Amino acid sequence: MARPQETFNKKEKEKLRLKKKQEKQQKKEARKANPKLAGEDLYVYVDENGHLTDTPPDPSKKIVVDVESIEIGIPKREESEEIDTERKGIVDFYDTSKGFGFIKEIDSDNKFFFHVKGLIDEVKEGNKVTYELEKGMKGMNAVRVKKI
Repeated sequence: MARPQETFNKKEKEKLRLKKKQEKQQKKEARKANPKLAGEDLYVYVDENGHLTDTPPDPSKKIVVDVESIEIGIPKREESEEIDTERKGIVDFYDTSKGFGFIKEIDSDNKFFFHVKGLIDEVKEGNKVTYELEKGMKGMNAVRVKKI
């Protein structure tokens, strides 16, 4: 029978494995001999400023917290007046064949896109309308458009 070939790489790996095993055994014996180094006796405390220290905190500086005063979650919303979301504007452009148009806001010169699906009443160019805004794919869109 042929003997398995032991290459240089295999021998080196075996040496490293034995060396690690010996180091681990030495560390284990050192921990048994000196338990203070093993971490059994070491404690870390947090002081009143949030810093880590090796001295225990002073019991006279202890703060008592009322557990009932802690709120977990979102606080209840107070009832307030509903904000008027309806805006006023003038139909600046409307293409009936394609079914879309633009409304120019009265207060500012902003223009908003609207689609025929968002119309409640029939509108024409120059009509005063009220509408609400919704976020669309390309910006704010006017929906629920009514003639004044």
